[in-house]
Amino acid sequence: MSLIGRSVTVLGAGVAGLAVARALALRGAAVTVLEQADAVREVGAGLQISPNGAAVLRALGLGGALEAASVRASAVVLKDGLDGSAVLRMDLARLRPDQGWHFVHRADLIALLLEGAREAGVELRLLQKVEAVDLAGEMPVAVTAQGIRHEAGLMIGADGLHSPARRALTGKVAPFFTHQVAWRAVVPGDASDPAEVEVHMGPGKHLVSYPLRGGSLRNIVAVEERRRWVEEGWSLRDDPMELRLAFAGFAPRVRGWLERVEDVWLWGLFRHPVAKVWHRSMPLGSLAILGDAAHPTLPFLAQGANMALEDAWTLAAALAGHDGDAAALAAWEAGRKPRCARIVEAANANARNYHLSGAKRAIGHGVLRLGGMVAPGLALRRFDWLYGVDVTR
Repeated sequence: MSLIGRSVTVLGAGVAGLAVARALALRGAAVTVLEQADAVREVGAGLQISPNGAAVLRALGLGGALEAASVRASAVVLKDGLDGSAVLRMDLARLRPDQGWHFVHRADLIALLLEGAREAGVELRLLQKVEAVDLAGEMPVAVTAQGIRHEAGLMIGADGLHSPARRALTGKVAPFFTHQVAWRAVVPGDASDPAEVEVHMGPGKHLVSYPLRGGSLRNIVAVEERRRWVEEGWSLRDDPMELRLAFAGFAPRVRGWLERVEDVWLWGLFRHPVAKVWHRSMPLGSLAILGDAAHPTLPFLAQGANMALEDAWTLAAALAGHDGDAAALAAWEAGRKPRCARIVEAANANARNYHLSGAKRAIGHGVLRLGGMVAPGLALRRFDWLYGVDVTR
């Protein structure tokens, strides 16, 4: 089915929304993105683009922009957080020289996607806070805080964790608090540091760090198990001393990073189910959700942005490759849902593996060290099903 001249409304100008907007516009669609903020901006934080996500950015014609904005990762190193010793090193440059892992500031990724969307002719409308999506009529309607109703023959909800589009499709489902909290901070970096992901593992907690912007910055995500409930979201500031106290027993390298933290955000980690329904077709229109709206994930596999990119490409390809939205969206959901559910579950498992204590911790670290010596590529090959998939082919 040709998308030339097809009118599409996208809710949300995050990674998923901007990527799907460009993917559709490149196929000829007339795309409008509704964004609630007064400007497209992101909090200062980093993320990882693994090979499966990088393949989509290249197919969207944004590979050069990604290379310019990111640090190419050379290795992932798991460390004993308490003494700093290496547990397992996965040498990406040697084991996967043909696949690119990238560290990129979230604001830089949003900027290159926004430029790509605008270059493709996408219209961006700011200050459009969508409070509800109405599916009672013949086509989906987005209702803004000002009471404005936006009808759309094809509406795509890329509206994140608390998605009104998802709520319209599935109702409201209460998430499960994992009794884990996460801090996120960015500190000044050291350009001489290697381009590696470091995962420092301790009993009941772990910390992930990697360089950004040529090494001038260092991204930090620290996770701790605790019983006290903490709200979900990115806007809750915390006292840097709380973070330092939580990791006071870690090795000097980690403590040195945390001494540089001036601003830190804290949020509770909640487990959300993968949405049971991702789309609905109506007499005169259709609604689909993607990214965090469809399959929120915990951050322990660094796949949130990568899944959003995969969703964007595959959704646009499905719409262009089928006769009618109903057939396209049904095929797309059936194809995507098993993969996304597997990624979400793998992220859940990683959290458990990082936080071992006592005898389990000693045994687990010993097995990883032995495996790294005997078969150094085995740990990485376990995830070929994830990183080795190029959805653009």
